[in-house]
Amino acid sequence: MSFDDPETVALEYASEERLLARRAVFTDLVDGPDAEELALAALRESAPERVLDVGSGPGYFAERLREELAAQVVAVDASPRMVELARGRGLEARVADVQDLPFPDGAFAAVVANWMLYHVPDLGRGLAEIVRVLRPGGHLVAATFGEDHLRELWVWLEYEEAAAVGFSRENGAAALGRHFARVERRDADAVVVFPDREAVRRYVAATIRGSHLAASLPPWTGEFRARSSQAVFVAEKAA
Repeated sequence: MSFDDPETVALEYASEERLLARRAVFTDLVDGPDAEELALAALRESAPERVLDVGSGPGYFAERLREELAAQVVAVDASPRMVELARGRGLEARVADVQDLPFPDGAFAAVVANWMLYHVPDLGRGLAEIVRVLRPGGHLVAATFGEDHLRELWVWLEYEEAAAVGFSRENGAAALGRHFARVERRDADAVVVFPDREAVRRYVAATIRGSHLAASLPPWTGEFRARSSQAVFVAEKAA
């Protein structure tokens, strides 16, 4: 399977239920560094006054940028439903594709692309567009997963089918290095502690790669622990 198949991505984000089920795991069940907090801290360092959040989803992070950094935020997403939800938070939001952004050159001091660049069919084109709309010296902050993310879970489920990931913790720096003057990776290694079988079942059912496994989980009692491998990249456009 591929995470950047347009039909799969459009279907996955046509509604919010599965996305919110996955998000709940990483906001409520993680023991250790929080990648979203690392992304927020990276943006706080440069204090950008105008930020573009691409692949913004329901607008949770964009809302934090507005409230905690006092930034002017524009949110874009390819999903009309996600844009609708972001607008419901009072955000300026529009339907747009990162591969063809509807903004002039140098319009933003920073761009955020959290957990979405692996969904872009033409990653090079998407990154080129991000560079174009950034002002000189501006920053991209992009969060993603590592290739061994939750590996214990998938091994236990006997499902190790590799998914094609075009932007991961391992290959992200190389992709960004072709477009940006400086690239830094900040790792977030933690543990997801699923409290019981039902928590695992809900998460697996919401995943893109393994939802078909949710109905056949083996029985057990107690918690299940799996390592979370994530990273936040901070990339700077040439001045």
